[in-house]
Amino acid sequence: MSVAPPDGLPPRQRWLAMGTVILSIGMATLDTAIANTALPTIAADLQASPAASIWVVNAYQLALVMSLLPLSSLGEILGYRRIYTAGLVLFTLASLVCAMSTTLPELAGARVLQGFGASGIMSVNAALIRFIFPRAQLGRGVGFNALVVAVSFAIGPTVASGILAVASWQWLFAVNVPLGVIAIGLAIPFLPMSIRSSARFDMASALLNAATFGLFVVGLGEGTHQAPAWQVCAEVIAALAFGTLLLRRQRRLAVPLLPVDLFRNPLFALSAATSTCSFAAQGLAFVSLPFYFEDGLGRSAVATGLLLTPWPVVVGIMAPIAGHLSDRMSPAILGGFGLAGLSVGMVLLAVLPADPSALDIAWRMAICGGGFGFFQSPNLRALMSSAPAHRSGGASGIVATARLVGQTTGSALVALCFAISAIHGPALALALGAGFAAAASVASFLRLLVPRVVVSG
Repeated sequence: MSVAPPDGLPPRQRWLAMGTVILSIGMATLDTAIANTALPTIAADLQASPAASIWVVNAYQLALVMSLLPLSSLGEILGYRRIYTAGLVLFTLASLVCAMSTTLPELAGARVLQGFGASGIMSVNAALIRFIFPRAQLGRGVGFNALVVAVSFAIGPTVASGILAVASWQWLFAVNVPLGVIAIGLAIPFLPMSIRSSARFDMASALLNAATFGLFVVGLGEGTHQAPAWQVCAEVIAALAFGTLLLRRQRRLAVPLLPVDLFRNPLFALSAATSTCSFAAQGLAFVSLPFYFEDGLGRSAVATGLLLTPWPVVVGIMAPIAGHLSDRMSPAILGGFGLAGLSVGMVLLAVLPADPSALDIAWRMAICGGGFGFFQSPNLRALMSSAPAHRSGGASGIVATARLVGQTTGSALVALCFAISAIHGPALALALGAGFAAAASVASFLRLLVPRVVVSG
């Protein structure tokens, strides 16, 4: 069993290790996006009501958000490789169970398992990359990671629509099985070993974390589906109460599960805030735009998928370039200008003419994709490099948590925009997304004022 060298893996093992990372994170991210598209089809086939069928989505998201930080903490204790491989195995097996499910409870239960498996992958994914690539090439490594995450999230609805056009919904999950087997075959021999902490796992913190983030996501979800206001408020207030207890407990711990120690570093805190705001902007765009294209412009589902495509395509072009540049230039500058571009692109989408052509939409989407792609890799590099090597698990957990919380918040805010105005809801959501992107750009540039601190293992 190989142990990671002090400064990354040898080139051949490095790229084989990245093979499992790319496959695994791509599958886990896609599964957060495809279920929404397939939900009506699944509900009809399983003879479930829309209200009940939403648990196909909620079960996965809840398991994911409740366990990200506990599993990243466990990764620091047991080793990132073990948590990652165990998560990959569970995700693959759960995907098979999802494909074989014949009732809604069976499918929802399998989605819980799939969510825990995805959490094992996402919670330590960025930490592993830090041990796969040399420090001088970390930007390149996170660039590939950012490329896969952004493109997988963005093309999720298109992939789901394509599969449903030629096969049953079960194949949305079945396709994960052979890909998962390949990823496991690469993970076992090629993923690096990592530094292991002597700290003990804090179960009380894990339970408080699960209650905090679980109630927060449930509250936002209930608000999206127009639950009674008192119910949504009660869930959010309960989340804040548990969150307060969690923070108080973390301050007393030498190695906290919620990495409050890392947030004392202004560079880390600003990078995490930048990430959350940017993914909220992306969530606002990718939930509202399909409604605008299909309901407002009368485009087909296939045409809608094509109109969304320029964003992920340009992200795919820019993310590796920005990652490479971040090894030489300040992530604060790269991310700041990228997010400013994203904000401009979303404003341009919000003020589209009444009957826009495909070209009118495409070049605006390309600006958004370019801005988002130019921000993500440098920001991920800043997050990981601002944490000591022995706290890579905590930093990696925040990377995934910030992404998921941002996307969930953006999706919930779309419902609010549509409640304010059914006609102008998409434009309002895009304008709000532009505001989030602008705030993230400011947070990114503020990092220029933070003194650079050299972190050690």
